[in-house]
Amino acid sequence: MENFKRAVWETAKAALCYTVYCLIAMAILAAIVKAASPAQTIVTVCGWALKFIGCFIFSLIFIKRPRALFKGLAAGLAGTVLAMFAFAAVGGGFHVSLFFLLELFVCAVAGGAGALLGTKLRKEA
Repeated sequence: MENFKRAVWETAKAALCYTVYCLIAMAILAAIVKAASPAQTIVTVCGWALKFIGCFIFSLIFIKRPRALFKGLAAGLAGTVLAMFAFAAVGGGFHVSLFFLLELFVCAVAGGAGALLGTKLRKEA
């Protein structure tokens, strides 16, 4: 039971920190977009890149052994869903499309990869 609580805490910590990071990073991106007015494609790509990098980094930092891959996958999924709810609360509504399913998949993979790399780096250090 203690391992389960620790696993849930690691996953929740990674997901919550990722959500806060997404809110701050997207606010900064919005300010840059307001000032520079780049093309919509550039804004979309930058938004996705910020999300995936954040998912990878926070899983790398917070997820530890055992079952790091599964905890990283769960952190990626939970963080993406929490970020969607946070953006819906700030922006005034849900905008779910087929790209959201792709985002869920890629964030889960990024979270799993970050968790695996984090355990590998901690093991050797």
